[in-house]
Amino acid sequence: MKVMKFGGSSLADAERYLMVKDITLQTHLQTGAAVVLSAPKGVTNALSLLVDLAIAGKDYQELFEKLSMTLNGIVNELAIKLPGFDDQRLLAYIDELLTELHHNLEGIRLIHCSPDAVTAKILSLGEYVSVNIFSGVISALGHDNLIIDPVRYVLAEGDYLDSIADVAVSKARFDDVPTGKGTMLIMPGFVAANDKGEKVTLGRNGSDYSAAILAACIDSDCCEIWTDVDGVYNADPNQVEGAVLLDKLTYQEAMELSYFGAKVLHPKTIGPIAQHHIPCLIRNTLNPSAPGTLISNEPSEVWTSVKGISHLSDITMFNVAGPGMKGMVGMASRVFEVISNGNISISLITQSSSEYSISFCIHSKDANRALALLEEAFKLELANQLLEPIEMRQELAIVTLVGDGMRKVKGLAAKFFSSLAQARVNIVAIAQGSSERSISAVIESHKAREAVKVVHQNFFSNLHTIDAFLVGCGTVGSELLSQISRQQKQLLNRNISLKVYGIANSRALLLRPGGIELENGWRDQLGQSKQTLSLPVLEEFVQENSLVNPVIIDCTTSTQVADQYLDMMQAGFHVVTPNKKANTKGMDFYAALRETAQKTRRQFLYETTVGAGLPVIDNLQKLIYAGDELVRFEGILSGSLSFIFGKLEEGLSLSEATRIAREKGYTEPDPRDDLSGMDVARKLLIMARESGLQRELQDIEIESILPDDFDDSGSVQTFLDNLVTLDPVYQELLQRAQQEGKVLRYVGTIEQGQCKVGIQAVDSKHPLYVVKDGENALAIHSHYYQPIPFVIRGYGAGAAVTAAGVFADVLRTMPWKQE
Repeated sequence: MKVMKFGGSSLADAERYLMVKDITLQTHLQTGAAVVLSAPKGVTNALSLLVDLAIAGKDYQELFEKLSMTLNGIVNELAIKLPGFDDQRLLAYIDELLTELHHNLEGIRLIHCSPDAVTAKILSLGEYVSVNIFSGVISALGHDNLIIDPVRYVLAEGDYLDSIADVAVSKARFDDVPTGKGTMLIMPGFVAANDKGEKVTLGRNGSDYSAAILAACIDSDCCEIWTDVDGVYNADPNQVEGAVLLDKLTYQEAMELSYFGAKVLHPKTIGPIAQHHIPCLIRNTLNPSAPGTLISNEPSEVWTSVKGISHLSDITMFNVAGPGMKGMVGMASRVFEVISNGNISISLITQSSSEYSISFCIHSKDANRALALLEEAFKLELANQLLEPIEMRQELAIVTLVGDGMRKVKGLAAKFFSSLAQARVNIVAIAQGSSERSISAVIESHKAREAVKVVHQNFFSNLHTIDAFLVGCGTVGSELLSQISRQQKQLLNRNISLKVYGIANSRALLLRPGGIELENGWRDQLGQSKQTLSLPVLEEFVQENSLVNPVIIDCTTSTQVADQYLDMMQAGFHVVTPNKKANTKGMDFYAALRETAQKTRRQFLYETTVGAGLPVIDNLQKLIYAGDELVRFEGILSGSLSFIFGKLEEGLSLSEATRIAREKGYTEPDPRDDLSGMDVARKLLIMARESGLQRELQDIEIESILPDDFDDSGSVQTFLDNLVTLDPVYQELLQRAQQEGKVLRYVGTIEQGQCKVGIQAVDSKHPLYVVKDGENALAIHSHYYQPIPFVIRGYGAGAAVTAAGVFADVLRTMPWKQE
């Protein structure tokens, strides 16, 4: 015979009762079935709330009527769907129970309290209604069935509201219960009786426990727990995307997972089935064809080391410390005796090797009572300073890694703690069971979901995640979003999940918890958004959505945004940017950026600040790290000026070349930003600093393309109209250079510590002679690269090239995974 338990979600309405009927009858006709039922969905919560309202003296009539409608509604609907269903008997039975409930509530309201014995009786009402309804369904179909009242059969001890069954004594009481195929057994879950014969409950969600007790008492072949999920997952699927369904768990693994927060099974459930070696199968009422998860002595052949990650929330940690702890025999036992006498469950224990302190974790609901008990028990030691004031640290969670095979695999603990470090989690305490099948870390509660996601990703998934927030959706930003959109499929094929969760401009901020659809509509959505960009808003969004690898991409030229990079990294964001403003501020800020990135384990990536899509910064850094030293540098660092001077060589005037460059998007919207030479100076300053020189922007000698006496005021159009007056000047410069066999180039140079940007005439032997049409080229003369320099050359202008360089930097923020 099989025991089959169905929870409240499987009994939400008449349709669900009929689904349960189909599932149980199929099993009953094959092997015989004993069915354990919870209350219909939401009924027990309603009963608990009714008690609370009555105690508080508040009006509970509306909720009472809703409860009545729910229970009677199921019966009335079944009467319509199922011929021969005895609805009148059941309606009378429910009316009788509700009348008694109303009397009890009135009594509670008068005395403003509810004795536990009365509360136990009230809370179990739903289970009794449920089994009587189901018995009516089975009887209407002509099948014999027997309702078993646990008050008669299951002996338990402990509190009225959270008792533990004595399986050995209870088993003897089941001798007179028929266990053949002829009669279906139906038993309410959650209920038992104490040695006085009084009704008690087995704790909330105790129907699983009832099923395990019944399975042990009748020597069932299998205990099936039917719920609303396909089985046990290696992490909570509601919190972890990509949580994996487990095929098998051992009893010990299931115990660890359930104890540390897994919601599929109640911890007390495992004891009876493990003791009597009864296989337990977790299955889905809404998907009965799914194989489910088997809990038995049989280990999985698929998941051989780590089986799952769970976390226990609302935890408080106590620390009992002081000189009186060291060497004093029995201090630890006294601490735990106090907690035990208070009927408080301890979730985790850890002790310092010096014996100076002992720490333990309990559920936060018991924290204040535990503190009062400890302070009373150790009043003398506290008064004489043998113990320090008892420390109580709240708002904690326990994250646990579970698996039988963990003790056979080296490095799992290191990988676990590295994952927590990757999630920027502060570990408060650590504990490992002597069986080595679990490792637990106590962490801050608000980081628990994020921690579980990162640990799951590193242990069970090859997927790398990047959670992007774009600031600045102009030419480069928009092109970047297009590139990301086009590459989504290819990235997923390479196990990279890159989602853009936020897009901001100077006026608005668009945030989407599931990621922003980039193919269409984001511009309109951004335009309609009333929210504005702020770092606290982004922090809160990351926290609420448990994003594990957030990246801010700054595609603006804003000094205000660049000034926030330090705060961004301290808040947990990587920073990727083509914005040169941060790296060209004072040396103190430049140094602080790198120090903060190192301390916060965040990346600050800015490859595109110098060479757009060219790997300039990366290659220079590698040379410096390898012990090389920059001797001389010369480079064309502006794609726009490369294009303009190339067009001069082809015979175009300065004003014509500038207009074309602006139309093609090579220059900034205002070409004065390019022609002033300041943009090149900033790039040269970054190169100088990356090579080890401590220079400020004012140390750069800048020769502007616009002479000092040139009027560059007014609108962009006015400026472009006035630029015609410089055409003869540059025509003369070009002719003079051509007479010497040279061409004009706008070059940045670093030599003997001196930095300069300006116009140079270079001959055909110079590495920059052939560089034009928007190309960038950089010649690095170093101790390793001489007399022939290391030359990096390629297009350095245009949104596509710059966006591609930013994209490459974004991909570099993927965390390295320890194998």
